[in-house]
Amino acid sequence: MGQFGSFDEVCSRVTLALCPMVGDTSLGSEATCYSRNIEIGSALVFQASTLIIDIVAVCMTIIMIYHIKTKYTAVGRKEMVMFFYLYLLTVILDFVLISGIIPTSSVVYPYFTAAYLGVTSALVWCLLLNGFVGFQFYEDGTALSLWSMRLSSLVIFGITFFIAVGTFLNVAGLKSTEPMGVFIIWFIFNSVCLGIYLLSQIVLVVNTLDEYWPLGNILFAAIFFIIGQVITNIFSAQICEAIKHYLDGMFFGTMCTLLSVMMVYKYWDSITKEDLEFSVGGKANVWEVKEAMADEDFAPYAQSTMGSYPYHNQPYNSNNPYGPPAPINASQQPPYPMQQQQGFPPTGGYANY
Repeated sequence: MGQFGSFDEVCSRVTLALCPMVGDTSLGSEATCYSRNIEIGSALVFQASTLIIDIVAVCMTIIMIYHIKTKYTAVGRKEMVMFFYLYLLTVILDFVLISGIIPTSSVVYPYFTAAYLGVTSALVWCLLLNGFVGFQFYEDGTALSLWSMRLSSLVIFGITFFIAVGTFLNVAGLKSTEPMGVFIIWFIFNSVCLGIYLLSQIVLVVNTLDEYWPLGNILFAAIFFIIGQVITNIFSAQICEAIKHYLDGMFFGTMCTLLSVMMVYKYWDSITKEDLEFSVGGKANVWEVKEAMADEDFAPYAQSTMGSYPYHNQPYNSNNPYGPPAPINASQQPPYPMQQQQGFPPTGGYANY
């Protein structure tokens, strides 16, 4: 990554959203190779291939949020939803910044870039706190759990936003030519939060769960993220030149980040279980009740129609309402109605004839 505290070498390989705001020139640091732009009407759209991944990420995030909300009794449901909301906001900000919807010459571009950096730091901080929910230091879903996560994430956002804006606008003693604060937050702070989250989940699975299959999900999440960062920050220029500017490292980095977030969801889903009252298995009881009610509804009809048969005066067989009556002792068996008439042969027959 070059000199510590400098984005010059990183921005020479890939066009990050913050690159136009830092560097020794008025245009910031420019990449030597980037993906092709496309023209839509009179507008020039940058990083078109990456924008496709951002659109897919928005759709997948909405789906994951929906599925998390349907797991009403899962541990850490509300806390995990907060993480995905922040990720959704990060993708949207990345979309408007790298596409050129907000030009780099706009007066609001530094503020949107600072907001993007702040939301990204709040995102990894929220993920870190989600890692400790499973240890049940405090009850999940309570006001203490939710508001401590919200307020602390807001503080992280505010600190990052202030440092980034000060760096981009050269105020409060910060300089765009020496973006040390932004560098530490972007590479050091975020990496430490993600590392702590990964270690905490390994400890949680090993010490708490009876099976180790969820470790595969969280390890895949880490692998995808690391691969994405390596491609973005180190091999982006080589990939861009090899593919003739059709794609660059940002495309693969965004895609790997999406896969990593999806594996985080898969991991959380694999370690959480719902109460049987709200699970699919609980529907079996509903079907059993419906079958019992059907039997009871049919029973009066079955008894009323038995009058047409020779054994209509015999006891009703509750075990099989549709078959013959239950057997009884011969001494207790009442005479058939036709047998009570004099001269009628006791050979049976229909009671109404």
